[in-house]
Amino acid sequence: MTSKPISNSNSEESITILGIGSLLSERSSRVTFPNLSNFRSGRIPNYRRVFGHAPSVFFQNGIANSDSLEMASLSAECVDDDASSGFICAIFEVPNDMMMKDGTPSMAFLEREEEFDIASVSYIDFTAEGEKRREGGILCTRSTDESYIKRWGQKRFEEKYAKYDMKTIWGWKPDSGLRPCAPYLRHCVLAAKAIGEECYDSFLDETFLVDRTTTIRSYLDSNPQIMATEPPPALRERYGGTGKTFYIFLHSHRN
Repeated sequence: MTSKPISNSNSEESITILGIGSLLSERSSRVTFPNLSNFRSGRIPNYRRVFGHAPSVFFQNGIANSDSLEMASLSAECVDDDASSGFICAIFEVPNDMMMKDGTPSMAFLEREEEFDIASVSYIDFTAEGEKRREGGILCTRSTDESYIKRWGQKRFEEKYAKYDMKTIWGWKPDSGLRPCAPYLRHCVLAAKAIGEECYDSFLDETFLVDRTTTIRSYLDSNPQIMATEPPPALRERYGGTGKTFYIFLHSHRN
């Protein structure tokens, strides 16, 4: 989870956030970033969206299921060797408020996204004038257990992970059986649907389980009960989708 010097188009006053999971919901995004502006969609090329790690926050909030391994969250991982890779994301600007300093994520920002590597990446902005490639979108990317411990220390790892009998954050192998946290996955699907069909189809067809093969569309086809798995009342603002009801037809594949 090394913090990378970030040279980009972000000004000292604001930075551009690329949302790939819960931040696909503007309502959820405003829980974390109440002063966000210009919420819209775009595309991140050369990255894969994967349910490949288990964050402590799901255990802390009581929505992780360690028996079924339904406890995974999303991150983006670079796949430069695959020109066809990428997915639709949410884009918005937030006041800097010391989130970045001298091109490096501040400690407050790192605390907010503690298990990730914070990266600056290229993205495609969907504008009224057409698609525009831009630099400097801030993205939560895959990290390692070693990076987490190097930054935060072994004691913190034990307090946040070993406490829940978790031996790893990022070390889940493709055949481990790790599965998405059900209330979180439902939230992401509803949020993607609210943005529009292109984002919805991208989430279903360009988001993968830890095996990097099974799509979310295929996973939900086999596990339709997940869309009825609501979060506990205390988390309905953050993980409640959009506050709207959608009828999800998972078998209507893209052409």
